[in-house]
Amino acid sequence: MPMTTHEIEELLRESFPDAQIAVGGDDGVHMSAMVIDESFRGKNRVQQQRAVYAALKGKMDGANGELHALALTTKAPE
Repeated sequence: MPMTTHEIEELLRESFPDAQIAVGGDDGVHMSAMVIDESFRGKNRVQQQRAVYAALKGKMDGANGELHALALTTKAPE
């Protein structure tokens, strides 16, 4: 079953409660997310994106994942 933007945001909010989060996309399969959080400070892009994928709790894992593609923008606040 495809995920909604609200479901994705809820999962991200659990791991990044103080983050600025924006989730977009309308087909439930190919989505985008921007996560700006202090916890990303000093981490490279791969580390930041791994943290976001971990927050999604397996929803993107393999052929059975509910989310096929997620275009990510991650950074620490300025």
